[in-house]
Amino acid sequence: MTRTSGRTTRTTAARPALDSVRFALDRASPVPLYHQLAQQLEAAIGGGVLAPGDLLGNEVDLSGRLGLSRPTVRQAIQSLVDKGLLVRRRGVGTQVVHSRVRRPLELSSLYDDLEAAGQSPTTDVLRLETVPAPAEAAAALGLPEGDPVTVLERLRRTHGRPVAHLCNYLPASLLDLDRARLESTGLYRMVRAAGITLHSAHQTIGARCATEREAALLDETPGAALLTMTRTAYDDTGRAVEYGTHIYRASLYAFDFRLLVRP
Repeated sequence: MTRTSGRTTRTTAARPALDSVRFALDRASPVPLYHQLAQQLEAAIGGGVLAPGDLLGNEVDLSGRLGLSRPTVRQAIQSLVDKGLLVRRRGVGTQVVHSRVRRPLELSSLYDDLEAAGQSPTTDVLRLETVPAPAEAAAALGLPEGDPVTVLERLRRTHGRPVAHLCNYLPASLLDLDRARLESTGLYRMVRAAGITLHSAHQTIGARCATEREAALLDETPGAALLTMTRTAYDDTGRAVEYGTHIYRASLYAFDFRLLVRP
């Protein structure tokens, strides 16, 4: 049973995925019905009501359930297909895929941001060791080249799918990093737990194509589009405490910017 603008449409073959979604389509609203439907489906996907892999049925099923025309449903579905939230599968119907991660651009841990967004983050620690500081990391951290630094390499997943490859350098004397804790929490939580106050960062965002190794790690094809980020974080004394080089799957990840107009 589905309620649309005060009217109830009954169907004989209920779809379990859509049974958990309560639609409220206002036919008197100036907002087009296809846009209302798209917004409510997107909210259900973003809120976890519709999970990756859930089937929504085909356009005929959906139009019958919601009392809408097929072109209206088709336009709503296409808008979410274009956003990468739904996919059409021949012989199967419309299926929910993993939602794109949208991250605010601020000094925060990717793990914390994903957890707050309900993205079920997990971490594979690929490397954790003390090495002589390479030139780029040494310059960012204000250390002589070759000084000992802790290098941390991780693969971050959401809902089991790889979304980011993270490589971080920290002064070796800064804190002790535990592999088990790194797999269950974010780096910045561990930094703060050690009594270090993160104050500011310098960050650069770019884009490039995936190498063969990066593509294999991120379950992409070689040459696929990647977002890149380099960041140097500073504590409240102005000391550089972390230098990171991160890559993200552009198909699953985006940065959100808020721009203010100067008077």
